Amino acid sequence: MRKARDLVRGLQRRSFSTARSSTSAPMDPADRYCYNPVLRWNPQVEAYFSKAYGPHHFYRISQALTHPSCYSCIRVNTLKSTSDAVIEKLLAIIQERELDNVVDGMHVSESNAAAKFDMEGNLQSSLGECNNHLNLEEQKKVAVGNFEQLNSQKKSLETGPISKCQLPGLDYVVFVRGSGPHTIEYGYEIDRPPKEVIVSRKCAEAVLRGAQLSLLRIAQVGTKIVITVYVPGVLACSSHVEKGDVVAVSVAVEQPGTDGGWVVGITRGTVLQGQQKGLHLKARHYERALRLKPACKVLGLKPHNPEYPYHFERNALYIGRGVTMLSRAGIFRASGGIAVDMNSRVFKLPSFYDVLEGEIFLQNLPSIVTAHALDPQQGERILDMCAAPGGKTTAIAILMKDKGEVVAVDRSHNKVMDIQKLAAEMGLHCITTYKLDALKAVCRSNESNDMITPSCRKDTEDVTLQSSDSPRVQMEKNPCSTEAFNTDFTCQEIVTNGEGNQRTYTSKADIRKNIRRIRNGPGRNQGIGGRVEKSKGFSPNSFDRVLLDAPCSALGLRPRLFASELVFIELLETTESLRNHAKYQRRMFDQAVQLVRPGGVIVYSTCTINPGENEALVRYALDSYKFLSLASQHPRAGGPGLVGCFQFSDGYSEEWLRPGEEELVQRFDPSSPLDTIGFFIAKFNVGPKDT
Repeated sequence: MRKARDLVRGLQRRSFSTARSSTSAPMDPADRYCYNPVLRWNPQVEAYFSKAYGPHHFYRISQALTHPSCYSCIRVNTLKSTSDAVIEKLLAIIQERELDNVVDGMHVSESNAAAKFDMEGNLQSSLGECNNHLNLEEQKKVAVGNFEQLNSQKKSLETGPISKCQLPGLDYVVFVRGSGPHTIEYGYEIDRPPKEVIVSRKCAEAVLRGAQLSLLRIAQVGTKIVITVYVPGVLACSSHVEKGDVVAVSVAVEQPGTDGGWVVGITRGTVLQGQQKGLHLKARHYERALRLKPACKVLGLKPHNPEYPYHFERNALYIGRGVTMLSRAGIFRASGGIAVDMNSRVFKLPSFYDVLEGEIFLQNLPSIVTAHALDPQQGERILDMCAAPGGKTTAIAILMKDKGEVVAVDRSHNKVMDIQKLAAEMGLHCITTYKLDALKAVCRSNESNDMITPSCRKDTEDVTLQSSDSPRVQMEKNPCSTEAFNTDFTCQEIVTNGEGNQRTYTSKADIRKNIRRIRNGPGRNQGIGGRVEKSKGFSPNSFDRVLLDAPCSALGLRPRLFASELVFIELLETTESLRNHAKYQRRMFDQAVQLVRPGGVIVYSTCTINPGENEALVRYALDSYKFLSLASQHPRAGGPGLVGCFQFSDGYSEEWLRPGEEELVQRFDPSSPLDTIGFFIAKFNVGPKDT
C-alpha cells in the first residue's frame, strides 16, 4: 500500500514539474478573460436564415442576440399611477440605493466611454452599418419606418437615465438605461490566475439581463440591490474557495459532443484545480483523464502540455466578477442559498425586482405593442390563448380600463396561478383564468348542451372559478382551501337514508389527508388561490378579439448563448424542428379562427426570428381563410415583414409574404437601432364566415 502511495506521489511531482516547465506559450489573459460569444447554428438553419435576411444581416442579428438590450422597459399600471409619478419614484429609489452607476451610462469609466450604450454613437453606427448591407429599397423602408421614432427616443434617452417612450400612445412606457459592455479587471497575475466559478448557461443569461430566474436571486443588502447567483446555478468551482473570496464567473456553454449532440461537458461539483490559467485534473485521476480525453474537446479545452493531457487551458465566456457567499463545500452541499454576489458585471442593467409592486411591470417593448395592436375596447370579451405569465393579459385589461372580460388560458396549472397572482397584484378584476390546452380551445359539439356559460365547464360543483378577485374572496368561495391548515377542520359529508333522515360524519380519509397537508405543507391545489378551473373549451364565435401569442422556437430572445431552446434533447434547432413549430402554431391558429366572431380581430405574435413561424403562418392564414385580411397596426414601431419563399432540400416550398403585405405586419429586428428582442406581430380582421 505504501509503495503504491509513493508511486502516485512521484508521478504527481514529475507531472506537475513538467507542466510548470512547459514551453508552450501561455494564453493571453486579455483573450481568455473576455466576453465575446458566437452563436453556433445548424448549417441548414444558417443557410435558411441567410436566404431570408441576407448573410450580412443575419450575421448582425446573431451578434445582437448574444447581448442584452441597452435598456429596461417598464409598463406603468395607469389604473394605479402615472408615468411621471413612477419616474419620480424610480429616481428617488436610484438615488437612495446608489444605483446611478448601474443605470446611467454616463457614469461608467473612461475606458467604456465608447461602449454600445452611448445612444448617439449607437444610433449613427447602427444605421450606417445597416445601410451598408441593404439594398436601396430596404434602406428606404428602414429610414421611413424607424427614423422619426428613433430620433425622438434617442433625444429622450440622452436627457437622463429614465425617460418616457416617445412612440404615439405609449407615453405610459418608461425606459431605464443600462450600460456595457464593460471591461472587467479579474485580478490576473502571472502564475496566479483568479479563482473561478462556472455557472450554467441559463443562469448566465439571467445575470446578463439582470432578471430573476430560479438560478438567480436579486437581493437587497442595506440600501443597495445586488444581483446574486443562486446555488443551483453553479456547476464548477476552483478548489480552496472560501466565503468572501473574489472569483471570476464564467459560463458553461453547450459544445459539440462525440455522438453528434450538444453537451455541457461539466458535471456539477467539478474542481477547477490549479496553477496557471486552466482546468487541471489531479494526478491521481491520470488514468481517468486518459479515458476522458475526448471530453476535453467537448469542453473546449486544449492541452497545455501534450505529454500530460490532464493539464488544460480553457477558452470561456466571462460575465463578471463576484464575491462568494459560501465556501466551495457549502456551494455544493447546500440545496439552496446565495452562492456569488455579482458586484461587477459585463452588462449592467437595472433590476427593479420587488419595487413598486402593482404599479409597474417589466416587459419587452414589442409585447406592449402587441396589446395595442389588438386594440381592446371597454365591454368586449377577449381571449388570450397562451396567456402565461400574464404580461399581455394585464396590459389588455388596463387598456380596457378593467371594464369587460379578459379570458386567460394556459395548459399549466402553476402558470395559471401566476396569472392570477399578477392580476391581483395589479388590482385587475376583469380577468378570468382557466387551465386549458389552446389546441382544445373550441368546445366540442357534443358537450355544448352542458354549457353554463360560454365556457364548457368541467367539475363545476367542486372547483371554484378563479379570477382576479382578491385571495380573500376566492377562499370564501372554496372553504375547504381556506381551512386546509386548521387542525380542527374536518370535511363533512351529508348522508341521507331511505327515510329522509340526515346525519353528518367525519371522513377518516379526509382526516388523514388533512394531517398530510399539515405535515407536508400546502400543495398546488391548497394555495392561497385555491384550485384553478379546468375548461373543456369555448363556444365558436364567442369572443370579440383573440390574442394568440403562440409558443415558438424563441430564437428572438436575448441575450442568447446557445441557438436553441431544445434543452431536454440537447440539440440545435434544425430546419425540421423549426417546421414542426410552425405546424403546432397552425393548429392553434385554426382554433383562434373558430373562436372569434365575424367582425372581430385576431392578433398573432411570436418571439422568434424564424420566418416559417411568422410570415409563413400569415400566408397559411390568408390562403386557408378567405374571410381573413391583414389589418394595419398602431402604433407602428417594428419594420416590414419578409417577402419571398424558400425551397427546402426535400422539395417543400415555404411561401412568405407577397408584395404589398410586408407593411401590414411588424417585425422587430434585434440588430436594429431600436435594440429590442426579435419579435413578430400580425393583425387580422375577420369578415363574414359564410363566404
